[in-house]
Amino acid sequence: MKTTIIKIATVAVSLLTFAQNGFCQGFVNLNFESAQIIPIAGGPYVNSIATSNALPGWTVLYGSSQQSVMSYNAPALGSTFVTLYATNGLQLAGNYSVLLQGGGTASAATISQTGLVPADALSLLFYGAANSSLSSGLVVSLGGQDISFSAISNELNYTLYGGNIPSDMAGQSEQLMFSALEAFGGYNNWNIDNIQFSTSPIPEPSELALVAIGVFLFGFRRRNSLR
Repeated sequence: MKTTIIKIATVAVSLLTFAQNGFCQGFVNLNFESAQIIPIAGGPYVNSIATSNALPGWTVLYGSSQQSVMSYNAPALGSTFVTLYATNGLQLAGNYSVLLQGGGTASAATISQTGLVPADALSLLFYGAANSSLSSGLVVSLGGQDISFSAISNELNYTLYGGNIPSDMAGQSEQLMFSALEAFGGYNNWNIDNIQFSTSPIPEPSELALVAIGVFLFGFRRRNSLR
């Protein structure tokens, strides 16, 4: 009898483990390279494409309204919009990146998906390029909590941003969202790419500033010593 109970318990644990692994899958297509360009003839936009083909794994929202069709290589003029940049030279890395446009027609242009946060994740990194002086309103959230992010380094056509994630979300199934907020009289445009979880914490902005000052002073001192 005892052996039977142990066997049943073992099977139950195995099933629970399978269920967790099977239904709480990790995030997908974080670099947007899974896109399939299949144009929709007569679609509502220039270069219309099904959202499921443009951004597999992601949901697109204008405000709270989910979008089944979006565009590629055709940004909007003043509207809240999401566009896939597809091998047109405007993508940040690889073949594809995503332009979030916070316009004047909805509260935010948002992409989101729910997945399993890696158990050892401490922070979130992503490439970002703000396309105008008004592009300050980007909100990144995980599990409904906003992530405070800051610039880590500046590259040729993008900035590497990073922010620490709440420690209690590691190993949990959570919703990840990127939202360009509504803008009136201008554009709040953010081109984003290469989202990834990291096992390293992100220093506070003040700590990053100290590191930058240290590098500058080291370089200045070295130059003087070589004269």
